[in-house]
Amino acid sequence: MNTGTETRDAERAGEPVRWSGVERALVRMRRVVLLCALGPLALAAGAGLWLLAGPPWAAFALLPTAVAVWGWGALERNWRSWRYAERADDLLISRGVLWRELTVVPYGRMQLVEVTSGPLERRYGLARVQLHTAAATTDAEIPGLVPEEAERLRDRLTELGGARSAGL
Repeated sequence: MNTGTETRDAERAGEPVRWSGVERALVRMRRVVLLCALGPLALAAGAGLWLLAGPPWAAFALLPTAVAVWGWGALERNWRSWRYAERADDLLISRGVLWRELTVVPYGRMQLVEVTSGPLERRYGLARVQLHTAAATTDAEIPGLVPEEAERLRDRLTELGGARSAGL
């Protein structure tokens, strides 16, 4: 799960990094969304083309199906790329398959830590932690956590953020 470069960069501070991944239910939830979006599209396109243009044209309805097959594997790879690590002074969030992104959020810069869970996330027993900082471009989130872990992380980050920003 760890890429060598990210681990080496994170360990330069002298502390080992223990990465935590997100729950498998995240990929299941996203696959349901994918199928709910592309399944009806493929059926409607196939039926419409069959009736309006004839059977040979109905084969174009396989395009959304091909996108769904590709997306099925892409969602798995994306899920594997999400991970986070708590260090003494900051939180690391790593994600991305083709374009990898490592976000470092210092505890003292955190202004607000939220735990959110939409209806679909609640159905799959998931929550997300959203971190807000003074700079809008450095806001970060960790999706796909069980609610207990999301709340634990929120409480810990709020406590560390308050302790680190006390001197500002």
